[in-house]
Amino acid sequence: MSKLRDLAILGGEPAFSDSEKLHVGRPNIGDRASLLKRIDRLLDTRWLSNSGPLEKEFEQRLAEMVGVKHCVVMCNATVALEIAIRALGLTGEVVVPSFTFIATAHAARWQQVTPVFCDIDPRTHNIDPAQVERVLTPRTTGIIGVHVWGRPCDIDGLAEVAGRHDLKLLFDSAHAFGCSYKGRMIGGFGDAEVFSFHATKFFNTFEGGAVVTNNDELANRMRLMKNFGFAGYDEVVSIGINGKMAEVAAAMGLTNLESLDEFIAVNRRNYELYAEGLRGVAGVKLIEYDRGEENNFQYVVTEVDEAAAGLTRDELMRVLLAENVLARRYFYPGCHRMEPYRSDFPDLHLPETEGLAARVLSLPTGQTVTPDAVGLICDIIRAALGRAGEIRGLGAPPEV
Repeated sequence: MSKLRDLAILGGEPAFSDSEKLHVGRPNIGDRASLLKRIDRLLDTRWLSNSGPLEKEFEQRLAEMVGVKHCVVMCNATVALEIAIRALGLTGEVVVPSFTFIATAHAARWQQVTPVFCDIDPRTHNIDPAQVERVLTPRTTGIIGVHVWGRPCDIDGLAEVAGRHDLKLLFDSAHAFGCSYKGRMIGGFGDAEVFSFHATKFFNTFEGGAVVTNNDELANRMRLMKNFGFAGYDEVVSIGINGKMAEVAAAMGLTNLESLDEFIAVNRRNYELYAEGLRGVAGVKLIEYDRGEENNFQYVVTEVDEAAAGLTRDELMRVLLAENVLARRYFYPGCHRMEPYRSDFPDLHLPETEGLAARVLSLPTGQTVTPDAVGLICDIIRAALGRAGEIRGLGAPPEV
């Protein structure tokens, strides 16, 4: 039975106590004993960084899982994107979606490459190849596709555009570890793909990232770049930075790989429970996953239609926050409306991106979210929409 008595925003007690707060992106943790055993071993050997045995094993396991020749793990996915951009020789301009985490754009800009934003396909939330074509210029050297929510973007369409215009094709696959496209695992497409293993991802290494590729020369360049350009002892052959992954992060990665199926099973269970709990709720549409492909179900994402729901996305979010359900907007308000890009492109209008950024709401999932909690969150949403007239006008959600 639901413990929801009345909505907190209307004077009731929060459905979840402060100690029970539910977060989007709360870290999953695999078998603690296995992790501590690996940490004991690395402490005994005192090999804490600099391409240790755990890092090498982790790279090999990832490459085998994804089905690529090379995996280069790094300290985080943003540095991985920067190194991939530099190693690919991207200059001038690259086309990116605005509906993505700001790191996609920042990585290009940090490498003195101008991110040129294009609109998305509102059905998939992903970069639209037709929109890419419209913003190409003589200065364009590449395209960065983003697999939002782990649902692959139109890889074939982007590859066709890239091939016809002789452009590099890089994928920001931060959401898509463990997902597939037309039966092939994400990771082996384009010139390279970048994964994120940040703590908020369903699979994490505390903090980390990786670039995967089938290009031997590219992989070698990136390995040099992530280690100051060292090709051997006292032999620096190119410019580079420190992008190495620490051994303790690789230990966490290897441990969490052993629980990967469990993480995905929990995500899928929660997704199915949300789908059942929100079925028939006018104005709240849950995104769908292609059941013919591998999915990690990492994100439970809804689109809130104000006209049908009676509340805006932000008003519904405020209700959930009052109940200690820390739902989140993604990727509000769009990269093109953040600095420095807002000043760089003051007249840029991306209607599909802006519309979606005003509708999307991500709900908590992962190991710490139980079936009862999912049921209660669905009860809160139903109750909020049922009392929309009382809730309207209470203001935007507070910062969290």
